[in-house]
Amino acid sequence: MIEIMSDTFMDYIRSLSTRRKTFGSGQDLFNQGDDVESLYLVEVGVVHLVRHQADGNVAVLQRASPGVILAEASVFSSVYHCDALAVTDVNATSVPVQLIRRALRSNPDFAEGWASYLSNLQQTRKRAEIASLKTVAARLESWLAWNDGGLPSKGEWKALADDIGVSPEALYRELSKRRSSFVRDRP
Repeated sequence: MIEIMSDTFMDYIRSLSTRRKTFGSGQDLFNQGDDVESLYLVEVGVVHLVRHQADGNVAVLQRASPGVILAEASVFSSVYHCDALAVTDVNATSVPVQLIRRALRSNPDFAEGWASYLSNLQQTRKRAEIASLKTVAARLESWLAWNDGGLPSKGEWKALADDIGVSPEALYRELSKRRSSFVRDRP
């Protein structure tokens, strides 16, 4: 099996490429509603996949850095479901989606590696959902819901703060409020 995101997997994707493209900071790689023609492997720079929400906010669905594939969930879609915005200058390997589809049909190892990679998208979507929430309390509550209500050990709280996109201090304040509330509500 091709290991997920291994050099072999990435080299195989690069072998399907027909060109490399460059994008300046602030430039769109593609927009929501555009026909899906290519997938992109970010080689240099940072790209955000964003979706504009009805309330005017922008949800960052993915922060793609070098070695990350963009729009992999669009392989079997006719149109992109979000915008891809170059946050920095970007160099990307462009792979025609038809070649990815053909490889999925003809190369079982690639198909298995691709399926495993896609299964990791649930984590990405979870992070995007949490990051779109406005308050520390809402982000923590959502994280707890995804993680069966259990907090990590105190030594891992900084990592939790990073995971939900808040400063450690903001997380500590929220946890302190909850601890105070818990003590007051106890019989």
